[in-house]
Amino acid sequence: MNLIRSIALTLLCSAPLTAQAQIYTDDLSRCLVESSTHQDKLTLVRWMFSAMALHPSVQSMASINADQRDQANQEVAGLFMQLTTERCLPQLQNAVKYEGPMAMQASFRILGQVAAQELFANPEVKQGMAGLQQHMDNERLQQVLKPLLSQ
Repeated sequence: MNLIRSIALTLLCSAPLTAQAQIYTDDLSRCLVESSTHQDKLTLVRWMFSAMALHPSVQSMASINADQRDQANQEVAGLFMQLTTERCLPQLQNAVKYEGPMAMQASFRILGQVAAQELFANPEVKQGMAGLQQHMDNERLQQVLKPLLSQ
């Protein structure tokens, strides 16, 4: 059961990461995560959700109006500015100076992943995701994975 839940969570939260994280990128990532409050992370998740809700495959499942989306954009812009120009300024400067602008993208990707993990840790969200399990063929999955796990 936990294996299936872990796989589902991994699939939902996965985003490609750079193959080799660099020290200044790591420092910036750490600062972004540690300097962000729980509320900051919720703000980031709301913004991500408001943007994802525009995708045609999920548009009919979410009702976010233009004012709500603009509010989410404003809040995340404010958070982004605080993080980059105040809370994590030295780390940002070093990361971009020594590792280039992609360091910023990689670090914010980590912050987004941490924010999403907090969202998925919510009991109601966990319960909603557990519904997937009742539609899975656990025996078949175990048969496929057993040879790999016994190595």
